[in-house]
Amino acid sequence: MVYQPPAGARDLLPLDVAQKSWIEDRLQQVYHRWGYHRIITSTLERLDTLMAGGAIQRSTVIQIQDAEEGTLGLRPELTASIARASVTRMAGVSYPQRLYYNANVFRRSQGSNYGRQQEFYQAGVELLGAGGVLADAEVLLLLGDCLKCLGLSQWQVILGEAGLTRSLFSPFPVHLQEKVRRAIAHLDRITLETLPLSPELRERALFLFELRGHPADVLQRVSTLDLAESERQTVNNLKSLIDLLNEGYSHQQSFPVTLDLSLIQTFNYYTGIVFEVVSDTDTQARVLAQGGRYDQLLGLYHPQGQTYPSIGFALNIEDLYQVLLSKAGMPRETPASDWLVVPASPQAYMAAFAHAQTLRDSIHLVRVEMDLGGRSPEDVREYARSRHIRRIAWVEAEGATKIETLS
Repeated sequence: MVYQPPAGARDLLPLDVAQKSWIEDRLQQVYHRWGYHRIITSTLERLDTLMAGGAIQRSTVIQIQDAEEGTLGLRPELTASIARASVTRMAGVSYPQRLYYNANVFRRSQGSNYGRQQEFYQAGVELLGAGGVLADAEVLLLLGDCLKCLGLSQWQVILGEAGLTRSLFSPFPVHLQEKVRRAIAHLDRITLETLPLSPELRERALFLFELRGHPADVLQRVSTLDLAESERQTVNNLKSLIDLLNEGYSHQQSFPVTLDLSLIQTFNYYTGIVFEVVSDTDTQARVLAQGGRYDQLLGLYHPQGQTYPSIGFALNIEDLYQVLLSKAGMPRETPASDWLVVPASPQAYMAAFAHAQTLRDSIHLVRVEMDLGGRSPEDVREYARSRHIRRIAWVEAEGATKIETLS
């Protein structure tokens, strides 16, 4: 019998871990520079926590039955868990709270997708208790800084506004709203023209079809609509946000953003800006990150229903990994040990362990392996070469040590 991981699961081998850690370590440095602190939440959540507000489809949650707790679920994303923790476990803290995470999430494969990946890794931030354009700009500029630190330059932020999009689509019949939005989002003009719409609504649908592109052009077009005061204020906020992004993005170019007012994220708790980062470094478009503003979510978990405006994003580690494989700097092999310490005889074991520990006590990270016996000197050298270990310490029983450097 050959034992395999469950369908949709996979093992990370040492090189996979080294490459994943290379990405996460660089992201963590950026988070720290921006004043964010790490939070670790439970992998398991009560199902009603995950379902609060209808943000997550029950069918996507991998569920576990517990005799005492009832139905539990493996978290399919981190925002709900962090929102729950912040209002139930961090009472009395001052806002804003700047939090980040590196964690795995789980989503059940749908339909005929048996065997597709169900465990994913994400790294992201949540800026809790901060509303307004300035907070939106901070999170997007932080996202740009994260991508820069990884050496990525060919990417675009696709920016939408969940509240404005829902408002613009509200004149359509409820049973057709999602079909209209989906046709626009997928650039499917043929479907849009064949939907059972009145001439006025068809004209509106075709107008919304064009609300994608350079921010200034899109905002100018949407401003020609008969907008309510709240909608006009949202448009003005988007203009201010774009200006802040271009001013704050200190990389000798404007912030790479495309405005798309058909964009709606999978999780329906978003209330303001929504966005995703798309890589354009290869023929296969990859969504490297996604996020948005959720000003009502924390109130679902607060004992008194008090809410705090919040915004965040999640970077998809697997997609970043695929894009970064061709980049310089990504580890191509696991780190080699610096030393191989070899006891010359059984009587030299204690002296060999002592010498190895002396090497490890260096102020710099030194990787030291002990040879565990049973090999000839030539086999020891061959092993060291195969592992790219340059230096061998041959230790005698009385502690005398001979250093050999391999070519």
